[in-house]
Amino acid sequence: MSAIADFTDDTADGGTLRFSGDLSLARIGSLPDRLNAHDGKVARVDLSGVDRLDTVGAWLIHRFAKTHDARIDGLNDNQRNLMEQVAAADQTVAMRPAHVPALTRVVGEVGDAVVTAMTTLLGLLGFLGATAIAAVSVIRHPSRFRFNATVHRFEVVGVAALGIVGLMSFLIGVVIAQQGAVQLRQFGAEAFTINLVGRITMRELGVLMTAIMVAGRSGSAFAAQLGTMKLTEEIDAMRTIGVSPMESLVLPRTIAAIVMMPLLGFYASIVAIIGGGVLCWLQLGIPPVTFVQRIREVVPITDLYVGLIKAPVFGAIIAIAGCFQGMQVESDAEQVGLRTTAAVVQAIFLVIVLDAFFAVFFTWLGWT
Repeated sequence: MSAIADFTDDTADGGTLRFSGDLSLARIGSLPDRLNAHDGKVARVDLSGVDRLDTVGAWLIHRFAKTHDARIDGLNDNQRNLMEQVAAADQTVAMRPAHVPALTRVVGEVGDAVVTAMTTLLGLLGFLGATAIAAVSVIRHPSRFRFNATVHRFEVVGVAALGIVGLMSFLIGVVIAQQGAVQLRQFGAEAFTINLVGRITMRELGVLMTAIMVAGRSGSAFAAQLGTMKLTEEIDAMRTIGVSPMESLVLPRTIAAIVMMPLLGFYASIVAIIGGGVLCWLQLGIPPVTFVQRIREVVPITDLYVGLIKAPVFGAIIAIAGCFQGMQVESDAEQVGLRTTAAVVQAIFLVIVLDAFFAVFFTWLGWT
């Protein structure tokens, strides 16, 4: 067994500490305490008499030499490599972040958010292009179209959503009619509640609220499904066997959202009008026949066109945002939740931005 680690102080040699024995965890003994108690000048640390050196011993010698500004001699090749690794790992770790002025921190966070937003937007545009390329490829080779998967997505996105979309739209119609009647009663114009309900639901709220509901329901499902498949390497396996994930996973979901959104939007608008009609009948005493006749007079056909034009665009945005975020999942299961949340937020934000753009555009066309 090697001797216990020890050192001698050779003051005649310009303040040299000569170490001997086994500088390892098992044989280091009281050497750390003795070194801490040493207060003389040390210019050189000689390790030529050391039998064995491990990481603990190397760290002890490195810290002692660094504290006394001494050089280390007498190392063989292995010991020198170990000392270099220990020295490279000796980095100061900030236990608490340095104080940053509030203005600097806020500006930095805003800058990081802008960079992240621009990066995500570029990625989304690239994913949109990849989806378009996949659609063109399927059109050129119809046998690669996933008919069963697309029909299944029709059911998931459209048919299964009829109940919640209908309930939401009916209640929105009731709320619009009730609040509109309360405000218009001040001017003796309760009859114009019909105009309010008909135009705002058919032109704006019917499609917009349906898009928000689909984003929260189907967009999140797309992100979670693709994210889980990405995490379990199913998508990599599909690529390995020559199946395109864009054609088999993304395209059916996108087509389903584009096709079903106009139908759901129209359905939501009709149900919202029915809800408004029920409230007008019960609260204002307007018969259903009168309500329907008035709706036909005050709601122009262009309002229907506006809703039907916006709906497929909203559907495409929701599907692409959900699939894009799902395909970005990496490393761990937490990413699935984060990307699902990001998909819903991103889809709703883009839908509202596009809705504002459409409002200006259709006003410019004279469809008011």
